[in-house]
Amino acid sequence: MKIGVDIRALIEARYSGVSEFSHNLLKEILKLDKKNKYKLFYNSAKDLSSHLPEFKQDNVEIVKTNYPNKIFNNVMQRFLSWPKLDQLLGVDLFFLPNWGFSAISDKCKKVIVIHDLSSVLFPRYFSIKRRLWHWLINLKKNIHDFDTIISVSENTKRDIIELFKVPKNKVKVIYSGLDGKYRVLPENDVRLIEIKNKYDLPDKFIFFLGTLEPRKNVDGLIRAYNIFRDNNSDLSDYKLVIAGGQGWKHRHIFKELNKSPYKNDIQFIGYIDSEDKISLYNLANLFVFPTFYEGFGFPPLEAMACGTPTITSFISSLPEIVGEAALMIDPYNSNEIAEAIENVLDDDELKQDLILKGLARARRFRWEITAKKYLDILTEIAETK
Repeated sequence: MKIGVDIRALIEARYSGVSEFSHNLLKEILKLDKKNKYKLFYNSAKDLSSHLPEFKQDNVEIVKTNYPNKIFNNVMQRFLSWPKLDQLLGVDLFFLPNWGFSAISDKCKKVIVIHDLSSVLFPRYFSIKRRLWHWLINLKKNIHDFDTIISVSENTKRDIIELFKVPKNKVKVIYSGLDGKYRVLPENDVRLIEIKNKYDLPDKFIFFLGTLEPRKNVDGLIRAYNIFRDNNSDLSDYKLVIAGGQGWKHRHIFKELNKSPYKNDIQFIGYIDSEDKISLYNLANLFVFPTFYEGFGFPPLEAMACGTPTITSFISSLPEIVGEAALMIDPYNSNEIAEAIENVLDDDELKQDLILKGLARARRFRWEITAKKYLDILTEIAETK
């Protein structure tokens, strides 16, 4: 069987949720499958081969087209529906790890992964440019063309069925995995010292990691930190460290920062490399992720795997992903977030309980298990007449 895979997410200079998902999943599938032929497709007018992970397997071929992306996506794929990617690659099945502009012939089997539907449920969280992109993609119309839709959580499956009226049996749930690199590091590990110095981190800090955009509720976290500090002068040595690249509509976050009486104790460290995240989680005293919506939610699991007590939102997919291993809060209630922060930092028994439960929970999400389930579905779909 010849399987085409859209790897356009892997040419990004900075990896985030979807690109890390695509990389980890494909890496594990290729470890398992030596039988089928994989043709990995991307388009770029520039030479971005240095951004791609290495794929040296004998059953892997990388195919690149050289058009400017705006022309390829908006004109060729959306309006002209050319070239048909399956015909270009000569494959029996085409797999999209995320939705995008993709013209695929009716004869080819098609499988897509839907990570979340925040763009449909909460368009106000996105910039005009991104809302236009989502409109052009027209997922509501195109999703019915796929033979199988894979959702990363039961919550996202419900969203797909309710919003797009997709038959239940067409949507399969496969939880994403967690990279084994996320783990507890020894206290004397030299990497901890290096990262602490690299980012000039305080000795004690509350940590957030995520793209700076409205859905992540970073301004709400800043307000919660203000309340926490107002009510806990004895815990004033805990600073707030916020990591993540600037996304869209992020100016209100820095307006909230400038209003804070504790702005000198709030540190923005920008986008961080994947390898640095491990040490940052380990160094943090507490991880807080008060997002308004997640299709899956990698950061809480990553923090748990590193032995960091975690607070996150009791909404969307997060309760099903973190279980009882995190302290759950209402992201719309800054007082509740502040109280949860105080409870964890001021109660060693609660803190240790969250650490132990978090470590156990994180161990349940393994990429090799995830990849086996994906491979089973791809094989089943390809063999269906």
